[in-house]
Amino acid sequence: MKIVTRATLSALLSTSILAGAALAQDTHPETGEPLAADQTFTYRVLDEHSSVDPQVVEDVSGSEIVRDLFEGLMNQDENGELVPGVATGYEVSDDKLTYTFSLRPEAVWSNGDPVTANDFVFAWRRAADPALASPYQWFIELMSLENASEIVAGDMAPEELGVTAVDDHTLEVRLTSPLPYFPFMTTHATTFPAPQSVVEEFGADWTRPENIVSNGAYVLTEHLPNERSVRERNEMYWDNENTIIDRVVALVINDENVALTRYMAGELDRTEVPAGQFPRLSEEYPEEAISFPRLCNYYYTFNLSDSGPEAFKDVNVRKALALAVDRKIIVENIMAGGQPEAYTFTPAAVAGFEPPATEMAGMSQADRDAMALELLAEAGYGPDNPLTFEMIYNTSEAHEKVAVALSQMWKQKLGVEATLANMEWKVFLEERGNQNFELARGAWCGDYNEASTFLDLLDSASGYNDGKYANETYDGLLEDAKTADDTTPLYTEAEQILAAEMPVIPIYHYAGVYMMDSDVGNWPVNNVEQNWYSKNLYKIAE
Repeated sequence: MKIVTRATLSALLSTSILAGAALAQDTHPETGEPLAADQTFTYRVLDEHSSVDPQVVEDVSGSEIVRDLFEGLMNQDENGELVPGVATGYEVSDDKLTYTFSLRPEAVWSNGDPVTANDFVFAWRRAADPALASPYQWFIELMSLENASEIVAGDMAPEELGVTAVDDHTLEVRLTSPLPYFPFMTTHATTFPAPQSVVEEFGADWTRPENIVSNGAYVLTEHLPNERSVRERNEMYWDNENTIIDRVVALVINDENVALTRYMAGELDRTEVPAGQFPRLSEEYPEEAISFPRLCNYYYTFNLSDSGPEAFKDVNVRKALALAVDRKIIVENIMAGGQPEAYTFTPAAVAGFEPPATEMAGMSQADRDAMALELLAEAGYGPDNPLTFEMIYNTSEAHEKVAVALSQMWKQKLGVEATLANMEWKVFLEERGNQNFELARGAWCGDYNEASTFLDLLDSASGYNDGKYANETYDGLLEDAKTADDTTPLYTEAEQILAAEMPVIPIYHYAGVYMMDSDVGNWPVNNVEQNWYSKNLYKIAE
């Protein structure tokens, strides 16, 4: 057995003693910075989150809350490296198919019950169970868990999933094929534990503030839909003594400019920079305006299902629309926050991934526009027969600006008539997920730092393949990559297929573009996944 070591309990204990002494003096235990008397972190989110149920949540803002309320086997530090969570470490068998996690005995739920291996078994089976219909059910399959595919398909009982509680503090996980990044997948919300008795007692209402029981550094104390969500220190959390932030408030503010105004008024510690305003704000507030690479992409997806428009079945139409997008204008004039242009689906920020050169990336925009006209004409569209379709996006000023720019580019260059429709977040997710669209905005932030977290999205079996793109060769490459020693040629070929068939239009790759109060300490700018934990933050005294 190969042993992967993690922090020892004695080291954690000594750290707790040090932190307790330092906090008593109102200084940070490591940096010595003076700490603010009010340790409340308040930040803005664009939309109401989808859920705070670990096995149901499907959006970034919801996952941020879930990471505070629940703790999985492993966490990430400010650089995105694995650190202990409920598990103090793990062993992996020589064939890399069996992982054995050791759970810390001091981990308890917010009601005082111990966190055990059975809580993870229950959660993982629950995520795989078709009865829950989890939006992330497919993630269990991606983890290559034994019997996962059969359970998701309804051909096996959830009890057959390859996860076993050896005893209260030992969890055994069995895979069907080695995944070198498997431990990183355990930082995803879908894999977090769930309290079986509470879930069974309250059903869908178990996550309401008055019912919820959680095992993370915080507990949910208030939730006003479409207004705010509040979480406060969990005094039962095993590492509570090292937690500095007492209270975290997420405010739903749909308008980026309103959010910026409230930030300037001191009501927020963090908010997104409105599209196009980063150059000005970084000059005026150099210590507060920040931009850094993020593991996310921004794209538009074609509905290639039977319900999609016939025009989009023609690859020439899809390529023409992709070619006519002037990404330089979008990233420099509209977004202006350091976002790189995208000509591949997978961002360059992904660890170990080198984006392959594509024909489109090597062309001038004038040549792209000329080719776009030719391809659209070949498909039978022109002045006498203009291409028409509807494009949808979720409500946001930035999304609207990008959508308007795209429609104008297509109109001016190709004579295309694209009508725009914006939707509230949950309605948008439902419509896109049910293929009730023609062209839809899409964005994806990596669930782990490996190219497959993006490429798997367009696998024909993916639960988030909203455009229903299907290519057997592409699927086969991703399957082969799971056991390959060198994934580079496989991922390169997969990207080349996407560039040739254009099931989606990559627009840009994300940057984290924030106004961040200089009083906020330890924001993880070096973690490209932006998996942040409030327990690692602190507020500095002014």
